[in-house]
Amino acid sequence: MSHSDHIPQAGRILVWDLPLRLFHWFLVAAIAVAFLSAEEGSVLNQWHIASGWVAAVLIAFRLVWGFVGGEHARFSGAFKGGGLAVHIKEMFRLKPEATLGHNPVGWIASFLLIVVSGITIATGAQLVTGGAMASEDLHELVGWSLLALVALHVAAVALMSVLTRDNLVRAMIVGSKSGARHSAFKSARAPSLFAYMAGLAAIASAIWGVITIDPQAFMPRTTEMAEIESGETDEVEMLREESSVEEVDK
Repeated sequence: MSHSDHIPQAGRILVWDLPLRLFHWFLVAAIAVAFLSAEEGSVLNQWHIASGWVAAVLIAFRLVWGFVGGEHARFSGAFKGGGLAVHIKEMFRLKPEATLGHNPVGWIASFLLIVVSGITIATGAQLVTGGAMASEDLHELVGWSLLALVALHVAAVALMSVLTRDNLVRAMIVGSKSGARHSAFKSARAPSLFAYMAGLAAIASAIWGVITIDPQAFMPRTTEMAEIESGETDEVEMLREESSVEEVDK
């Protein structure tokens, strides 16, 4: 990206880089599909597992991008700017200060969404692969917790947009904010070529890892079919173990 890309154009200041925005909206889509397809009777059920694995790849990318991405995509931003206590006091007064990137509460929400999404994916993966710690009830509990966090996040974004008169949804779509409202700031530093390479490597590695765990990860199949497949795998392993024991006894 050239130096001119850092100069606000038409009164806009660049904030969110394109890879971060794509991650955000693809994760929104993946979570939406996952919840809409959760019930076995849903017409979308065959995409439930695939949407979960897509979310896993996205989370892997975000973890890497948090260290190498654009200026406001980096996790280090959580330790800059005003403190959490100050921001909470401003919220109670209904006069929060508009920030260019995430505010302290926004960073906490981002971390929580990543962590809870990861736990939801992990518990779902246990069910698909027939892991010893598999628990459908736990997967559903964590899944509903994720939905509650998403709802809280949406409500907070809407409230902050109104109180600060800063359209946060639009900013996450177009990547920029009003230069008039943030005149004290300049456009964010863009991701480097190394960042893009690292991001692509993270995606490729995550896809390889997912397919290694579940060869049919991105293929349409119902959760019932996946459970049957994992059950059959467990039975085969048990038969193999019994066979091995019998041979040793002989």
